[in-house]
Amino acid sequence: MAGEFSRVAPDVVLGRDVKIYDFVNLYGCCVGDGTRIGTFVEIQKGASVGARCKISSHTFICEGVTIEDEVFVGHGVMFINDRRPRATRADGAPQTEADWQLERTVVRRRASIGSNATILCGVEVGEGALVGAGSVVTKNVPAGAVVVGNPARIVRTVTDGE
Repeated sequence: MAGEFSRVAPDVVLGRDVKIYDFVNLYGCCVGDGTRIGTFVEIQKGASVGARCKISSHTFICEGVTIEDEVFVGHGVMFINDRRPRATRADGAPQTEADWQLERTVVRRRASIGSNATILCGVEVGEGALVGAGSVVTKNVPAGAVVVGNPARIVRTVTDGE
């Protein structure tokens, strides 16, 4: 399971046979059975990763992200959970958790997200969809769609077995 250089907080719920490589940071999250988490991954509180997923290295899964079962997440994927991020309030004081609104993101079963993609907040990536490497997802991706680019646009639909 976790190596000596991994940080897995006591409030993390891990399913059976989860494989965690070194240099990860997990806290307040849930990870399903048989999921593999690569090096240099952070999964924040309130995030959920389903069963039999593969989360590749250098990926950031923030609070409010739900990843369903059998999802592939490539290297360096970034999830965003705040539509208007700011360091301070209008009066110049540092923001607290009360000063911003969490926007949830869902990645449905068997979807795949290519390396270095960015998934903006408040979207749903549909079941079996494929997000191309380097894409920026700004709106919902229908089930089975293949999206690429910035902003990500549908280029075709995948069929089972592809």
